Amino acid sequence: MVGAAAADIGLANQLADAAGDAIRPFYRAEFIHEAKDDASPVTEADRAAEAVMRKLIEEAYPQDAIIGEEYGEKTGTSGRTWVLDPIDGTISFMAGRPIFGTLIALLQDGFPVMGVLDQCISGERWVGITGEETTLNGEPVTTRKCRELSGATLASSGPQYFDDHSAQHFMALAAKTNKRTVWGGDCYNYGLLAAGHLDLVVETGLKLHDFAALVPIVEGAGGIMCDWNGDPLHAESAGDVIALGEPARLEEVLEGLACDH
Repeated sequence: MVGAAAADIGLANQLADAAGDAIRPFYRAEFIHEAKDDASPVTEADRAAEAVMRKLIEEAYPQDAIIGEEYGEKTGTSGRTWVLDPIDGTISFMAGRPIFGTLIALLQDGFPVMGVLDQCISGERWVGITGEETTLNGEPVTTRKCRELSGATLASSGPQYFDDHSAQHFMALAAKTNKRTVWGGDCYNYGLLAAGHLDLVVETGLKLHDFAALVPIVEGAGGIMCDWNGDPLHAESAGDVIALGEPARLEEVLEGLACDH
């Protein structure tokens, strides 16, 4: 890794360090929180972490755009966009569960080319770059082989995020995995998939900041991420997401989700 790519990943690691420093003092401690317009919670830890990351990006690459969950969009002129989710899994963070994460993505012309998933309590950091192996704390990781969908372990953040229609399709797929389903985990599930501990993550209604960083991480570990139609994920994707450790099972997953009963 040389030149611009090395500089970008160096900055991304700096962002993750700074976000972790902002988040840890609030973990299992008192903090201010409130509900946003969509009823999802936000804490002062979310805002502090995003603010420090945005400042560092603006200092290093003032021409780049920034999209953050808490502070919105800053336009740019370079064709590059940094996408930030300071705490993906705020509910888990508020509950003192160390399965939330900071997500940092770099998009080129709308497509994710670099992603970082940092869990600042456990000290785990996944880094994915297009065309390179994904690493966990500096060591390469790979997804595990899944010879049959019936033996796959399926994860999702929670049943409450599915509407009646999408829930019907999800449960049809879950039945094909013999209901080997685990709930909770948010972005951490994708790190576990990249490291070979889960086989499949399926979710709906995600926003760009929820999934952009995860695409290079999963794919650099040998997996695949796409929408429920099998199309690549990008800035205009609707947010119906599949992450799969064994790409050979993709057609079976798509068929399971498309089940009419």
